[in-house]
Amino acid sequence: MTTTGADHATALTGPWWWSRWRSAVLDGALALVSALECGAEGIPFARDAGVPLSAGIVFGLLAGSVLLLRRKWPIAVVLVAIAVTPAQMGFLMGIVGLYTLAAAELPRRIIVALAGMSLVGTMIVTFVRVKQDMARGDLTLGDWFVPFAAVTTSLGLTAPPLLLGLYVGARRRLMESLRERADSLERELQLLAERAEERAEWARGEERTRIAREMHDVVAHRVSLMVVHAAALQAVARKDPEKAVRNAALVGDMGRQALTELREMLGVLRSGDSAQRRTAPASASASVSVSVVSASATASGAVPLAAVGVAAAAAAAASRVAEEEGPWLSELDVLIGQSAAAGMVVDLSVEGDVRSYAAEIEQTAFRVVQEALTNVHKHAAGAKTHVRLAHRVAEIAMQVENEPPPEPASAASAGLPSGGNGLVGMRERVLGLGGVFVSGPTDAGGFRVSAVIPAV
Repeated sequence: MTTTGADHATALTGPWWWSRWRSAVLDGALALVSALECGAEGIPFARDAGVPLSAGIVFGLLAGSVLLLRRKWPIAVVLVAIAVTPAQMGFLMGIVGLYTLAAAELPRRIIVALAGMSLVGTMIVTFVRVKQDMARGDLTLGDWFVPFAAVTTSLGLTAPPLLLGLYVGARRRLMESLRERADSLERELQLLAERAEERAEWARGEERTRIAREMHDVVAHRVSLMVVHAAALQAVARKDPEKAVRNAALVGDMGRQALTELREMLGVLRSGDSAQRRTAPASASASVSVSVVSASATASGAVPLAAVGVAAAAAAAASRVAEEEGPWLSELDVLIGQSAAAGMVVDLSVEGDVRSYAAEIEQTAFRVVQEALTNVHKHAAGAKTHVRLAHRVAEIAMQVENEPPPEPASAASAGLPSGGNGLVGMRERVLGLGGVFVSGPTDAGGFRVSAVIPAV
């Protein structure tokens, strides 16, 4: 912060009405000089007026000391200077008083009026004194000198301090205006900085929310299917080794797909050497795949080593890396097929002419269906589910509705946790595109998720 404006005013303090000690010392010195001048000039005034010398000196000292009040009451100082002008005293007080009056924040009519009074008073007194001197023979110049001396003396004692005061006052007001403008700009900059920080914080929050939503969508569905397949693998490992092999391959495929989508997301967030970004996810994918197969074999306890080898071979053959962004609505068949492979009965119906949409619209529609199916796996395992997709003129609508689960405890048996963020994320995605999102239980005991997204 600069020491301007209010801060500048509070930083400068002095005694009484002075803003600074330096100003108080200057005014005291000027008042002392003015008092001595008026006191000395009071001696001839007392002789001419026929009063005691002490009275003239005291009168001069009191009149001259009024200059101490020039910053507080400049009008009073000028009036006193005009009043003592006939006594031929207070020249310093008149000059300094006019300067202070012109520099002060006073109406121009008052300044002009008092300056005119001082000019006329000085002119009259000078005219009379010069006329008397010429009458006594002290001056032998012509009659033209009397008005010349009166005009020049009055102008010389009035115009310079008046003009200087006007200049200093205008400059002071300009500096104050610039200081106020600088303070105003500084406050505006601080306000803009605060608003920028608020916007940056809001943007960071929005980005964190978006990343959390994307991570949830990517991980929750794949991992939920992996848990379901792992539970099925554990159940059929001893009875049907071939089915166990297929389930193990599906678990590995789900894990690789989840890692692939995570790699695509993290590739946007991370920076650094591209080779490291490619190597790290690849090694992580291989480690997770081996771990999944090993864990499945260990859990079963009776799967032959040959079956494990077949599972590993099938998992390696099914491994792939998505090279383009997604997901897209055209992948809904694959998504529903994965849920069907996990034991869910899914019915897909599409209405209207199938067409492509903007990437953000297709990804949002896909994520809504994906998250709805994930919730069915979590909370209504084994329930029949209906997925409806409608391509309309100006919008695309989707609905995922599941019937009541055949066994109420089936979801708990799978051990699938729920963080309660799925519906929130779906709502945020749809509302962010200007759509409508509705979710809730049905009268039959199931659950319905509906969303409508503008196509433009």
